Amino acid sequence: MNKASFYLLKHFLELFSALFFILFFITSIVFFIKITALTAIITMNFWELGTLYIYLLPKTLVYTLPITFFIALSISLYNLSKENETIVLFTLGYDPKKITRLFMSLATGLSVILLIDIMVLVPISKQLNSNFIEYKKAEAKFNIKANEFGQKFSDWLVYIEHSDNAKQYEGITLYHNPEKQEDKEQLILANAATINNESGILRLHLDAGKVFEFQKDGIGQTDFETMYINSQPKTAVGAIQTVKEYWNDVFVNWKRAYDLSFFLTVALFPIASTMIAMSIGIVTYRYNKESIYMGIFLCLAFYLTLTTVFSSKLPQYAPLIVFAITMIASYVLYQKRIRRVF
Repeated sequence: MNKASFYLLKHFLELFSALFFILFFITSIVFFIKITALTAIITMNFWELGTLYIYLLPKTLVYTLPITFFIALSISLYNLSKENETIVLFTLGYDPKKITRLFMSLATGLSVILLIDIMVLVPISKQLNSNFIEYKKAEAKFNIKANEFGQKFSDWLVYIEHSDNAKQYEGITLYHNPEKQEDKEQLILANAATINNESGILRLHLDAGKVFEFQKDGIGQTDFETMYINSQPKTAVGAIQTVKEYWNDVFVNWKRAYDLSFFLTVALFPIASTMIAMSIGIVTYRYNKESIYMGIFLCLAFYLTLTTVFSSKLPQYAPLIVFAITMIASYVLYQKRIRRVF
């Protein structure tokens, strides 16, 4: 790497790191607000909130890295043009072709990283996030309190005499009134109980009790030392699919097809936007003093609009169509503003 390339990379990486921190911070706040909104439904401590935030990091990177790359490249080249440093580089023989090859290689490397993130990390983290939320919702349904009537655990009405913060219960009474007539009414009395998590299923562990079954000809009694009653949550905590199984659902699940199409198109944005960034960033500042920020905004709006529309209508072909349209537009703009001028 020659000195000119090193100089360009130095300016670009300094701005890239600063912008990435800002955009990542803003995006993290948005996602964190969504996480904290869940506390209105379920109870979570600080570490559980942190866990959910970590699960959202792969998705956060998909949005922040491509946009940061484009903005940082555009502004860094514009700042160099403002100081006439790009003119000096061109005079010394470092033409726009070399700059294009340099940053196109960086954009390709970034897109490869994003593709790995999308295809591997996003599906795993998304499933972990979904399962964690569903488990906490199921757990919230079984937050049994002492001396309160009308509480339920699965199909059982529950009354307890005493409980503590560790979910240790004493003096438990459970009553089951079956919906089918052929089933028997049951009453369970137990001295102590705890609620445990067994592989994502909440289980009520009863110690030292009696089971009464109400029959037509009498009442049957069974004594027990230990009994387990499993919960039956309406929303089950699902098993983690492999990456291949997860993305195979794109053929039958429209939402997953849309997500894959949208994410892949966003991952290709650094490559598609490199020549656009050069076209609006490299200027003769003495004659071109228009604001660069309008160009950045229009490019982002154009690409994201195409991505959303085609991912909704043609998810199978959206990445190819949007990438091709943007590359053609960027090449025409590059030829007009860079090759013919410099």
